Amino acid sequence: MKLFNQLRWFFVREWKRYLGAISLLIIIAILQLLPPKIVGILIDLIIKKNLHGLQTLPYISIILLVAIIVYILRCLWRILLFGASYQLATELRVKLYSYLSQQSQIFFLKNRTGDLIARATNDVDRIVFAAGEGVLTFVDSLVMGCSVLIVMSVQISFLLTIIALIPMPIMAILIKKYGKELHQNFRHAQIAFSLLNNQTQEMLTSIRMIRAFGLEKNQSSRFNIIVTDTGKKNMEVAKIDARFDPVIYLSVAFSNLLAIIGGGWLVWNNQITIGQLTSFIMYLGLMIWPMLALAWMFNIVERGSAAWDRIHSIINKELYIKDGNKTIPPYPGTLSIKIKKFYYPDNQIPSLKNINILLKPGNTLGICGPTGSGKSTLLKLIQRQFNFNKKEIFYHSSSLLELKIDDWRSRIAVVNQTSFLFSESIANNIALGKTNASQKEIETAAKLADIHKDILYLPEKYETQVGERGVMLSGGQKQRICIARALLLNTEILILDNALSAVDSQTENNILKNINKWKKKGHSLIITAHRLSALIDADEIIVIKDGSIIQRGNHLKLIQEENWYKSMFHYQKLAVELEDN
Repeated sequence: MKLFNQLRWFFVREWKRYLGAISLLIIIAILQLLPPKIVGILIDLIIKKNLHGLQTLPYISIILLVAIIVYILRCLWRILLFGASYQLATELRVKLYSYLSQQSQIFFLKNRTGDLIARATNDVDRIVFAAGEGVLTFVDSLVMGCSVLIVMSVQISFLLTIIALIPMPIMAILIKKYGKELHQNFRHAQIAFSLLNNQTQEMLTSIRMIRAFGLEKNQSSRFNIIVTDTGKKNMEVAKIDARFDPVIYLSVAFSNLLAIIGGGWLVWNNQITIGQLTSFIMYLGLMIWPMLALAWMFNIVERGSAAWDRIHSIINKELYIKDGNKTIPPYPGTLSIKIKKFYYPDNQIPSLKNINILLKPGNTLGICGPTGSGKSTLLKLIQRQFNFNKKEIFYHSSSLLELKIDDWRSRIAVVNQTSFLFSESIANNIALGKTNASQKEIETAAKLADIHKDILYLPEKYETQVGERGVMLSGGQKQRICIARALLLNTEILILDNALSAVDSQTENNILKNINKWKKKGHSLIITAHRLSALIDADEIIVIKDGSIIQRGNHLKLIQEENWYKSMFHYQKLAVELEDN
């Protein structure tokens, strides 16, 4: 029942729908009390020979009319009740997605994709089922059960009612016990389902690598272990489920037995009539549903409660990245970075130290250095993926922590080394951030990224479906489509995080020339690269090693200094010459 209290906010908001559904359920419960009463009267009248033949038709007509009205009302309450619960499903999924979209990388390091998918699908379904079927069974069992009990006690025999209900307390105790076991076991089953989701997602996304290394049997064995474990956990849930119905049916059977024995004794002693006993047995039959519904409700609600705990544990966490309240002026500004020390969470060693950078509108900043030196960390801070000191990164003289996140991120466009394309057409992938872009704008961006000619060779040109994650395209083509996507946004700052690693030198040169023409309009460019030829035209190049800047200046300055940049540039130049020969 804790779940109903947790969803109180929704019930209060949708009170009209729930009140309407509950009112209809009450009316249905009252109407269902009429047929047993009428049947009992008919039997007594027929036994006394006060009624026969066509005289029974009015009574039968009333029973048929009640059945038709109940049918219509049941359709109406389903529309009201389940319409509300489906609305809850939509809201929970939107809320969960909204929360996940605001999370930092730290969150996704701790929570795996398959588990989050399971929470957004399976767990939400369980909560919605409880908010729909759970409410129905609770109200229906309560109203019907109480109504039948009152009628049996008042109109037939209070003593017979007490006798018939002797098994009920035992049933209630057992159901409560099984409910607690179900909650715990269902939670374990959901965790196992999440692990299964994780494994399935990882295997499908890495299927080419699995085949390349011949790991099909190995992965199949691992998958089989997880599937078997999930099956065992679900079997434990099924075992508890299986205990509910026998307890209920045995209780109902004993109730009927006691009712017949006790009722027969009362008829023998002329305390009730045969018609009244028939009505009582029919009323007791109506009690079967409330008892079944009660057990089913406990089952549904315990599953929903376990699912709610899993979802609430996600959406109740405080956001790591908090939004600011300042808006940014509608023109390019200067990006100022003055980082003394930056530590990743739970890390005692600083990843960045004494980083001082000034990027003016229209300028290009090149960043290079050995692998693991802190280049990507710096870019993540600029994108506000991690928290930092309030006085360390500024744009338009305002700390990034004070700016609205959506406003800031609308001013930057990022292309990462790992390209991601959606299972859409090439045109839709390029226009991802600007869905209202014209075909001409899309093609202009593609030409700047030097991918336009490649697209024209594809079967359906810009309408070609790229497959999941761009499976039908080469690494270089995917990178260039991502660059076109970023250029189409026409943002104030463009960040290329080793985004030219999969293209050849000539294509790289073409793209950089096009970007240099594009950024003359006041755009700034931040580019990290392992291939130093991409940084030659940068206004300033910084070399980062072990989190600190060890060199800075333009290309001509850096190749005159005896340091990492000069030695690496000459090494790469020699390697290219050897390849050409």
